Amino acid sequence: MDNNIITLSKVSKVYGNQIKTQVLFDIDLNIKSNSFNGIIGASGSGKSTLLNIIGTLDQPTQGAVMIDGVRTDQMKKNALAKLRNETIGFIFQFHYLLPEFTAFENVLMPYYIKGQKIDKKMNARAHELMDLVGLSKVKNNLAGNMSGGQQQRTAIARSLINNPKLILADEPTGNLDSDTTEVVYDLLRDINKQFETTFIVITHDRRIAEKTDRIIEIKDGKIFNDFSRI
Repeated sequence: MDNNIITLSKVSKVYGNQIKTQVLFDIDLNIKSNSFNGIIGASGSGKSTLLNIIGTLDQPTQGAVMIDGVRTDQMKKNALAKLRNETIGFIFQFHYLLPEFTAFENVLMPYYIKGQKIDKKMNARAHELMDLVGLSKVKNNLAGNMSGGQQQRTAIARSLINNPKLILADEPTGNLDSDTTEVVYDLLRDINKQFETTFIVITHDRRIAEKTDRIIEIKDGKIFNDFSRI
């Protein structure tokens, strides 16, 4: 039985019309459900473009993209937004919290933006997530008054609010010191084990990449190396 949550088949990406720049070349890639994966590569290698295509934030020029059994490269904008909201969580290098709101309100922001009512069940889930990331005591602090590590952990809780099957993390510890990086990384691993959430983590930090179950190295828009420990 196929237990891949992601399948890319001959995926290429070209930017520009008159002057064309090819960023990805015939990428074939399978990601297993519940796995913890690292993507590494030099700046300009194509790894962020690859992550954006997996996350349905961008579309390939050629090739097929299957996410959780659904082919996304042929989907329309509204259908993509629905799938993205229900299936994928995002963690970025910059946390993108709204500083005038509390940490707790930021965790619930995906629901506020959609205009959905915060019922007792969703309120309880937000409290549970704040406890999970170790921020229960500061959940009512304004995001702008929190440390970098606290802000990033709030962003992690926000990414989990819809209980996604897949989390895409683009340099999630890039702005953190080494000790806080370890704390955040351990938290991501705990989430992976506790909720069986699939992770793909882009990182320049080879020390972090080497702690993942699989390292996928992108070079010049192609998969240069693919090493799995499981």
